[in-house]
Amino acid sequence: MYQDKTLNCRECGMDFIFTASEQEFFAEKGFTNEPGRCPQCRAARKQRNREAGYGGNRPPREMFPAVCADCGVDTEVPFKPSGDRPVYCFDCFNKRRGY
Repeated sequence: MYQDKTLNCRECGMDFIFTASEQEFFAEKGFTNEPGRCPQCRAARKQRNREAGYGGNRPPREMFPAVCADCGVDTEVPFKPSGDRPVYCFDCFNKRRGY
């Protein structure tokens, strides 16, 4: 169904092969656009993003102390509670969402 295609990298200008198996993978994931960068430029861009703090290397979130409005346990939340709305611990929050 799919056939290998030769594409041109928008970053380095080199031609690269967008293989039939890669096309099938893209289709399974629901991706509608073909890759604009060759595998080497994609890997280099991903590495630059990691080094810049994007993706999995983000600094930890600032957490704020709170008391759960349902169970009363001391907890921490990723926002500063204003006091005008209830705050829930992780478990009670998930129960309210139906998880």
